[in-house]
Amino acid sequence: MNSIKKYLAEFIGTFVLVFFACGTAAVVGCSAENGTGYLLTALAFGLVIVAMAYSIGNVSGCHINPAVSVAMLINGKMNIMDFAGYVIAQFLGSIAGAAVLMAFVGKESGLGANALYKGNIWLSLLIEVILTFVFVIAILGVTSKENNGAVAGIVIGLSLTLVHILGISFTGTSVNPARSFGPALFVGGDALANVWVFIVAPLIGGALAAVVYKFLVSEKKA
Repeated sequence: MNSIKKYLAEFIGTFVLVFFACGTAAVVGCSAENGTGYLLTALAFGLVIVAMAYSIGNVSGCHINPAVSVAMLINGKMNIMDFAGYVIAQFLGSIAGAAVLMAFVGKESGLGANALYKGNIWLSLLIEVILTFVFVIAILGVTSKENNGAVAGIVIGLSLTLVHILGISFTGTSVNPARSFGPALFVGGDALANVWVFIVAPLIGGALAAVVYKFLVSEKKA
């Protein structure tokens, strides 16, 4: 039963992330030339994480991102069964969030879907790996000490805002395979054809962050 509650929490959190944050991107736009919309979109992603961290964080840890879950798996913070359950719940939450969002704004809005930077797969992969690495290593750091619990949600939310402020102008910022999949599924076309980039790159970035953080902590303890 506890596992089911965790998976449900992850479903809800990812639903909220896609509906509110991707929804903001769809409504106000995320063009670098449109500064207000750009910042609103970045803030929306960060604020959703803050809200969810303090509402479902005590249930599931508020991963709502397979890249975060894979880092926790590598660092021994969860088992393979929970990892699979989390990822499935996250993808289902993203699909549901995108479906409801589409009912309001239509797929013509783009639903906050990601896109390749200048049509270049390799540059898009690189920027997403870097952005995810920074985001996930911040999560690993702030959650490594129990006395950071009161501020962890704020730090994580601001970290996500940070990577969006830079990344939006490149790929729209994914750093989250589930967040990218739902909108791409309904938008179709190039968004769906290229969504693998925004699944693979964040997973690589999250895994690298886990390995590097584990190394840094082991050196510190030594």
